[in-house]
Amino acid sequence: MNEFENISWIAVISGTVISFLVGWGWYHEKFFGAKWAQGSKVELGSAKDMPVFAMVTQLLGLFLFAMVIGITAQFDMLITAVFTILAICVLSLSAGGFVGKSTYALVVDAAYLFVAGVVMIVMQGIF
Repeated sequence: MNEFENISWIAVISGTVISFLVGWGWYHEKFFGAKWAQGSKVELGSAKDMPVFAMVTQLLGLFLFAMVIGITAQFDMLITAVFTILAICVLSLSAGGFVGKSTYALVVDAAYLFVAGVVMIVMQGIF
């Protein structure tokens, strides 16, 4: 598997961690979280009430996302990375639309995924 030979693991891991931390702030009640929660029909709880499954799968998803960006960077396929980011954003809009999220919540979710993708591309550029 040539795809994994020269991958920048530092970029993949840093892109994953930074994107996760950006999400932590992004969905904080003092940033987009309160209005997002209302539009998503969920209640924000305390840190001890965090949904563990959702957090673990978010981290795993971000890692896989960073891997795709890392593989595209390795082969100088920035356009593939851009279309991957756009596809993920559109699929997020679709999924949120099916469960009845507000327009605000849909945009917050898609914008977060877009920002996460940009962070991952930047990490590939740095490392």
